[in-house]
Amino acid sequence: MAPFVTSMRAWQYTTATGGVENNLKLNEHTPLPTTTPEQHLVQVIALALNPIDYKPAETPLVGRFMIPKPATPGIDFTGRIIKAAENSDLKPGQLVFGASGTMPPFAGGALREFAIAGEGNIVPLPEGLSPFDGACIPVAGLTALQSVGNRVKTGDRVFINGGSGGVGGFGIQIAKEMGAHVTTTCSTANVELCKSLGADDVIDYKRFNVLSTLMRSEKFDHVVDNVGTDKELYWRAHEYLKEGKVYILVAQDINLDVAQDQLKRRFWPTRWGGLQRTVESFFPMPNKDDLNKLAKWMADGILKPTIDNVYSFEEAPKAFERLRTKRATGKVIIDIASETYKELKL
Repeated sequence: MAPFVTSMRAWQYTTATGGVENNLKLNEHTPLPTTTPEQHLVQVIALALNPIDYKPAETPLVGRFMIPKPATPGIDFTGRIIKAAENSDLKPGQLVFGASGTMPPFAGGALREFAIAGEGNIVPLPEGLSPFDGACIPVAGLTALQSVGNRVKTGDRVFINGGSGGVGGFGIQIAKEMGAHVTTTCSTANVELCKSLGADDVIDYKRFNVLSTLMRSEKFDHVVDNVGTDKELYWRAHEYLKEGKVYILVAQDINLDVAQDQLKRRFWPTRWGGLQRTVESFFPMPNKDDLNKLAKWMADGILKPTIDNVYSFEEAPKAFERLRTKRATGKVIIDIASETYKELKL
């Protein structure tokens, strides 16, 4: 690495009270992160935001006790290897994508000019993919692949609640690649988008009651809920999901009401009105093989990323504001150095 690089710019927060985006401060002179032998030092080129980049931080117990301060958010990134981990096949200068930081991933640290990444959390960026394409993949792609692609087969009927976001868009495409029939939900404005991604049936939740519509259809083999706000969908899943099949709950807020509902789901006996289908909470795990599979599918045109908007590094708080609206169509990207990363000579 060039010897003159001794500090970097990093977005940081020391509290999330009032929202992460309202507490982010740009530190112009942050020391470069130090790595262990199992970690890479990377120059960050682009970052894609996820709800996990702000929700845990704004939960009092998690934000206070599990996230060291000052904290830098961001998990999904595309970057360039500056210093490779020991015994790694990756080389300085190589473009990569994946997940930054360490576990738990509540403040991954990618919203800065340089970050660390574990040896098992990044893979090479294939030729033909842009840094923005690569940044879209990790959390959203892994979630879709591990909750949909690894669980369905040809001919299955799959319901994906929330099809126009980053996870839902990948989920539709992956389910179709596996040969499944896909029903999804979205707002009126995104019906055509979901159809263009391959959805067979699209329920416009602005116009139709989702549960009632599902109950009138043929029963499903698999359900993935990327929204998590309508409890009736899983409490009454037995009315539209086949016996023995699983309801995957990807997205839920972190609060007391959700915690109480989780306890109720777990312990309330079925004979007294408890769940009649298995509901699994889900979070993706970094996996090199899965990342490589997703990248190949994208390079081959099987998967197409949906990008809502691209913000400059200096506009990071605005990017969080956009994500928080829950109206983003696809991924919200922060461009950190797509035009300038080559200026750093290795």
